[in-house]
Amino acid sequence: MPRAIVADMQKFTLDDLKRVVGKCLGASEAAELTEESADTPFEKLGLDSLARYEVVTVIQEELRLPIPDDDVDQMATARMVLDYVNGRLAGVAP
Repeated sequence: MPRAIVADMQKFTLDDLKRVVGKCLGASEAAELTEESADTPFEKLGLDSLARYEVVTVIQEELRLPIPDDDVDQMATARMVLDYVNGRLAGVAP
């Protein structure tokens, strides 16, 4: 069973993102997320904007971290999601 993300967590990792993508979209989509593909646009990995919103919705629910739609629109790669979420967790406004 995957570990739950808690609100006081210090870092949201690529493995955390892969778990969320797998939960929302399936294992094959999660497998596309690697350190090598972290800067590849989601669309090139087969994840459209609706998929990105599904993933971010789960992140918001698990972390209790509101993310404005305008910010979601700017998250074009896995690294951008990780940087944004970790910045918010650290208390740094994007």
